[in-house]
Amino acid sequence: MTYLLILLALIACMGALDARYRLFVFARPLPAALALAGGTAVFLLWDVIAIDLGIFLHRESGLMTGVMLADQLPLEEAFFLFFLCYNTMVLFTGALALGARRSAATRPAATVPAPEERS
Repeated sequence: MTYLLILLALIACMGALDARYRLFVFARPLPAALALAGGTAVFLLWDVIAIDLGIFLHRESGLMTGVMLADQLPLEEAFFLFFLCYNTMVLFTGALALGARRSAATRPAATVPAPEERS
């Protein structure tokens, strides 16, 4: 249960950053929700394939809920993959916003000629 609570806290922190700076979900909710759902689904499919091939295996842990979505696929994995996608998109959109802000700060301001300079 501890791991799930940590993941939920991290998702909430990412949501707070997103809300404060309107980076991803809070900038465009529908496209962001679709991207998060799609990204999480792709990674879950990846996990299922890896589990089927014997690459990923689940080990019992006292830190986890014990709830399994499928054989070898714990509930926490879905939350982790959602967090991974959300974190990536907030970092990406944050980097874009920071780059745009720095670019705007270094661009010279448009100057308006003084009245006597106008013809």
